Amino acid sequence: MPTGTLEINEGTLQALAAYLQQTLDPAKRQQAEAFLNELEQNQNYGQLVLQFIALKSYDLNIRFAAAVLFKNFVRRNWLQTDEDAGEGCISVADREAIKAKIVDLMTISEHRIQLQLSDAITQIADSDFPQKWQGLIPELVSKLNPQNFVTNNGLLQTAHSIFQRWRPLVPTDNLYIEIKMALESFSEPYRAVFIATDQMIDANANNIPQLKVLFETLHLLTEIYYDLNCHDIPDFFVSNLPLFLGIFLKYFKYNNAALHGDDEDSPGPILQVKSSICEVVELYSKRYEEDFTNFPEFIQTTWSLLTTLGLESRNDILVSKAMSLLTSIVKIGRHKQMFIQDGLLQQICEKIILPNMTLREADEEMFEDEPIEYIRRDLEGSDSETRRRAATELVRGLTEQFPTEITAIITNYIGQYLQRYASNRTQHWKDKDAALYLLTSIAAKSVGSQLGARETNSMVDIMDFFQKNVVEDLNAAVTGAIHPILKVDAIKYLYTFRGQFSKEQLLAALPLLVKHLESDNYAVYTYAAITIERILFMRVAGTTGPMLFTADDVAPLTESLMSNLFRLIELGRTSPEKLAENDYLMRCVMRVILTVREKMLPYVTLVLGRLTAIIQAVSANPSNPKFNHYVFESVGALIRFICATNPSASEEFENLLLHPFQLILQQEVAEFTQYVYQLLSQLLSYRSQAELPPTYQTLLPILVTPTVWQNQGNIPALSKLLQAYLLKGTNWIISNGQLEPILGIFQKLVASKINDQYGFELLTSMVHHVPMSYLGKYMVNVMVLLLTRFQNHKTDRFKRGFVNFSFFYMALDREGTGPDGYWTIFESVQEGLFVQLLKTLFVAEAQKVAGRMERKAVAVSFVRLLTDCKTILQGNNFDAVWPSIMTGLIKFFEQPQDIQGAERDAAAEDMDLYAIDIEEAGYQAAFSKLATAVTVKADPAPAISDPRQALVSGLVQFHQQNPDRLQHGLRQLQPEIQEHLKKYLAAGGVAL
Repeated sequence: MPTGTLEINEGTLQALAAYLQQTLDPAKRQQAEAFLNELEQNQNYGQLVLQFIALKSYDLNIRFAAAVLFKNFVRRNWLQTDEDAGEGCISVADREAIKAKIVDLMTISEHRIQLQLSDAITQIADSDFPQKWQGLIPELVSKLNPQNFVTNNGLLQTAHSIFQRWRPLVPTDNLYIEIKMALESFSEPYRAVFIATDQMIDANANNIPQLKVLFETLHLLTEIYYDLNCHDIPDFFVSNLPLFLGIFLKYFKYNNAALHGDDEDSPGPILQVKSSICEVVELYSKRYEEDFTNFPEFIQTTWSLLTTLGLESRNDILVSKAMSLLTSIVKIGRHKQMFIQDGLLQQICEKIILPNMTLREADEEMFEDEPIEYIRRDLEGSDSETRRRAATELVRGLTEQFPTEITAIITNYIGQYLQRYASNRTQHWKDKDAALYLLTSIAAKSVGSQLGARETNSMVDIMDFFQKNVVEDLNAAVTGAIHPILKVDAIKYLYTFRGQFSKEQLLAALPLLVKHLESDNYAVYTYAAITIERILFMRVAGTTGPMLFTADDVAPLTESLMSNLFRLIELGRTSPEKLAENDYLMRCVMRVILTVREKMLPYVTLVLGRLTAIIQAVSANPSNPKFNHYVFESVGALIRFICATNPSASEEFENLLLHPFQLILQQEVAEFTQYVYQLLSQLLSYRSQAELPPTYQTLLPILVTPTVWQNQGNIPALSKLLQAYLLKGTNWIISNGQLEPILGIFQKLVASKINDQYGFELLTSMVHHVPMSYLGKYMVNVMVLLLTRFQNHKTDRFKRGFVNFSFFYMALDREGTGPDGYWTIFESVQEGLFVQLLKTLFVAEAQKVAGRMERKAVAVSFVRLLTDCKTILQGNNFDAVWPSIMTGLIKFFEQPQDIQGAERDAAAEDMDLYAIDIEEAGYQAAFSKLATAVTVKADPAPAISDPRQALVSGLVQFHQQNPDRLQHGLRQLQPEIQEHLKKYLAAGGVAL
């Protein structure tokens, strides 16, 4: 909550202006930003900044800085997900005041400021619209003015930013209700602006400056049309379909050279409008075709666009969207007849596919001048709006419907291109490039980042084409023999069809690829690294089996791989940004380490030294999140594979890593601190001695200060680090008075609905490692805290955490723990509470527990309750709980899940280790978990490998001590439960 209240007056406004001015000065920026960050904790802060933005007496640059400050303030603090945090540092009163002022301020602000405030409104709407901001859309539409299209564009941009979040969502009743609520106030004003925009365009046919503004409006209107129709066609649009589709068709055909764009690279307003219309038409063709009466006219216009638009880069998006539309139509079986007309397939190939598959001068320039951008467009999602990608998808769509015809047509063109290339290889190298792209488009039915071509065209002999046309380029001299683009094409062929090659063939190809790391061409060596990494990523059985390549397979190439990859990365050491530019190279480094594992030992000092130097360099400006993640994963992999088998190596690792890590923490490099905490945790866990070195001792008092825990992204890593401290330094922690601060951290975490899971992890580690002679005096207060939260603010996750912790505690076999120890704690809180929770919570929730180690804790806890808990076996609660616990345990055993200890946990995590793939999992800025730094979950009962056998042994011992009571308990069991128990006893050679 806010720490104080700011007065909004001339003095505070002038002070704010002074600090904002300082943020524009590099020498004063850091101190000024720190002050403003502190200031935002006060009530009225948001209102103060908004009022400052509105004062046009201040310099525009300073007011723009205030708008950016406000946007970031909203982004950090508005989207609260933790109910226990109240309203964060923005009070309810401030929130309402901000929402009451911001739309009006946006409409009267300059364009630069308008964009920032629009972004802030979108951020607020993500949290509050529609339930907590029902007046947002009515206020936006009330500001629309048919005579002021500059203001309209700001309002429409904001509406689009709010509505477009619906596009990727799964349709639900709540989503439809939200769209309907928006339409209630938005639809008629939207229709009026749409009509007015069309009329104004007609009236300003020769007024180019005004037309540019109006076409920006039309572009936003078209985008919003898609937003509002993306899940279902609302009744309002059904009723007005002739109007809207008529206007769309009009501007799909519209042409005005002055609106195409001022240069050849950037699309002008008319091209943007037509691209958006393509998306709307594609949406309607897929979902609402029965309402789409003028569909044929749109298709005819699409054909006209594709056959008349030039090869300029500004046309790329429209051409790609138009081909995507055509691809969607082709894939709809009922339209098949449309394409069977005489010669139409040939015309599509000749007039649309071939021109857009051919390398252009602009592509060559990008290959030479911006190779990293060329690669990203070619391989990643950024390529989704390139001509080649769209043309390839069109070929695949046509091949799906007309496999024989299209394969024959494209194969014929491939032959022509290759023949022309053979006639003059130097002059006609582009023909071979086109041939390879065409071959890939008909041969690979679908391509994914994990496997490459998952499904292929049986009419294309991929391996024959490889031997006749690709091998020669792979074998050619790395530099100078052929055009580097053909080198890239050859490597990419291997990349795309790697799943069709045998392991032996790929092993033979790997040295060739490693050789290409010596190329002086950026794209060539990068594609080589990409392909090596993806080959090493392959598994025996597609996506589920063990990894295809072992350490022994790759070890002979390791030295060459490492030296070349680091040499190439270090070519960018001219600046932190350039050094971190090529994340493909660093991902290859990581994958080699993950594959070679313990066999990295001969190179570990050299490799770790270079990784450390890279970390130090890029920490000055962490510009590429993927690169950074791969660097730290590489370090984590070395720690995992070397220190795990050579614990003494931990000290050598620490000698190299601790200094740069300390600098990162001292300089508060926010992007890296969470990585440092994870790796420190890993290093400490692998130390052979159960003691804390001085460096770790110095760090711990800092780690338990509240300010370190303010960054949400650090909390998971900090929690793991404290657990490592408890594992290795319990005695030092106790003797130096650090247990109480750690308990304070636990208390803060477990009270939070977004962090309680980390609180439970920390508490579990404490009961595992801290002797109850020290921890026991706190446990009653801990339990009161947990039970109070359980009663007043229970969530499913908290209940799951409480249940898992309880089973872990009862599964432990050390003084003060186990069922009797847990019982004692509960009885100190409230007499009879433990018996009540056993029946109503623990037995019932046991069936829902997931995770092998967690389920083992459940089984062992129940076994100890049934066979070794004096409070039950010798007390008055035997009849009340013993039969229900036994019934719960038997049902738990009979569930088809594994509870056989830690071995499979380790194996599963080892499999996950291989599969580190940021593209698949998605990079998350809040917390980026290092897969290599994951530790095996603690086993509360390592002496018990088979809980069923432990049950049998425990029952035998119970029978020896009190046979009558055991028989009494067994007689209360249902026949089905008795039969299962007899089966366990028989398997153990026991009869009771």
